[in-house]
Amino acid sequence: MNTMERDLQLTRKTNTNANVEHPRKAMLSHKWIETLLGYVFLFPSLLLFAIFLFYPLFQTLYLSLHETDPRGRVASYVGFDNFVAIFTSERFYQSLGVTGLFTLLTVPTVIAVALMLAAFTHNQLKGMRIFQFIFSLPVVLSVGTSAVIWMMLFHPSVGMLNYILHVVGSEPVAWLTDPRWALLSVSMMTVWMNLGFTYIVLLSGLQGIPDEIYDSAKIDGSGPVRTFVQIVLPLLSPTVFFVTIVSIIGAFQSFGQIHILTKGGPVNSTDVLVYSLYQDAFINFRFGTGSAQALVLFTIILIFTVIQFKVFERKVHYQ
Repeated sequence: MNTMERDLQLTRKTNTNANVEHPRKAMLSHKWIETLLGYVFLFPSLLLFAIFLFYPLFQTLYLSLHETDPRGRVASYVGFDNFVAIFTSERFYQSLGVTGLFTLLTVPTVIAVALMLAAFTHNQLKGMRIFQFIFSLPVVLSVGTSAVIWMMLFHPSVGMLNYILHVVGSEPVAWLTDPRWALLSVSMMTVWMNLGFTYIVLLSGLQGIPDEIYDSAKIDGSGPVRTFVQIVLPLLSPTVFFVTIVSIIGAFQSFGQIHILTKGGPVNSTDVLVYSLYQDAFINFRFGTGSAQALVLFTIILIFTVIQFKVFERKVHYQ
């Protein structure tokens, strides 16, 4: 092989390597352009998250380690003293107990009632659309509007609830001023307020179950109750699991109805964690303690959510 043939072979190899590397470079360049374009489209959302989520979170962490003056300005660094004050305070455990009782009164009740209404209105009988519309109505009302409506119902002298009790011959009830009834009254209003959303989600879950399953169960001789308990409920478990998590988080974060109806009273019987946080931060201007309570509340909700995913998700049957 002479020198000219050797040079021609080297030239061909060089050209082949260049042709192989060129598509790779073009592919990498195209991939970088797509990634950059994706971040450009995500930038408005990331900016909103940074302003309304990440910055308040870091500011809360910062304030929880400091003591503030009435204007909210940092006065001194106190470390974990705010957290120590929370966990050594009797009021914190009282508020935690009230929050837990409020959650037990509202979450199972609203899920059970919404599931029952969704099961009754799931069939295709004439006129069911009207009932579905009526049962979904609470979802369109704000917390303030719902609280005002129920405040009129709870009125001791002209309220509808005491009028009904008078008609049936019972004594009137001090719904919002009696410590024995205040939390139950707020829970009743909360169940009604959350019923619309929970009903819509559960009804959607029921409508997602194929009709063939009902037909097969009917052919096998399964009755309506047995079909619902042994077949429908397992298939509906992902939806129930979702509304349970959302309802528990919402119960721990309840504030508006308590602020309008009872303001944490009477005798702190409705003083849930969020309202206690509000009083410390915006009534007593103790923003450091309020920020520490917010972080404690966040941790409690996170722990409950993780427990639900670790323990109860095992019983969820995904199709």
